[in-house]
Amino acid sequence: MLSINTLSFLGNKLIDLPSLYELIARFLFNLLSLVILVRYIYYRTSKRKTYLFTYMLIGITIFSLSYLLENVQLQLGMALGLFAVFGILRYRTDNMPIKEMTYLFVAIALSIVNALTTGISLAELVFTNAVVLIAVALSEYYWMYRHESSKPIVYDNLEYIKPQNKKLFIEDLERRTGLKINRVEVGQIDFDRQIVKLVIYYFHDKKKIDFYDEKSFDENSFLSKT
Repeated sequence: MLSINTLSFLGNKLIDLPSLYELIARFLFNLLSLVILVRYIYYRTSKRKTYLFTYMLIGITIFSLSYLLENVQLQLGMALGLFAVFGILRYRTDNMPIKEMTYLFVAIALSIVNALTTGISLAELVFTNAVVLIAVALSEYYWMYRHESSKPIVYDNLEYIKPQNKKLFIEDLERRTGLKINRVEVGQIDFDRQIVKLVIYYFHDKKKIDFYDEKSFDENSFLSKT
């Protein structure tokens, strides 16, 4: 009697139900890990939909490549190669901040682990994913609860940048921006236009307010522009 498991096409099995079930189970488990990492940890604080799209698709793609190419006897070498290619990738249209690069590494690592770890139990796999996700969550919401962020601005009161007016200078910046200023870097001064380029630094309480992290800007480039 002809069985569906014995059917083949071009030398490959038409369907292998046990392998298909394993693929679906691993894919759904990896997808769940990615959703927790990207949607409920990263996106909750950053609100950047562009990276949300990137992390999900790269994670799914890495998982698919790692799992389906496992039988080509590349395994760990192939996985590390993919990790290097996609992890060190710099998007030339925009510099990727260090934090976003870290999330990219985590998404790739989880996808490779979930695809290639066939010799361990499900409990060990779940534990590994849980440890990574918990570590990321703790870093995001507790250890990095209060950190210094920066914002480049153009300031229009040259009188206040004099050393003797430092207090008035800080008070004016705080009044205009609504931020508690920690320190200020003064850049290029344009006396003709009566403006000066500054970088203000402030402590960012992510549980109360969410600002874009201007560390992704090239501050030196900003200060050098005319």
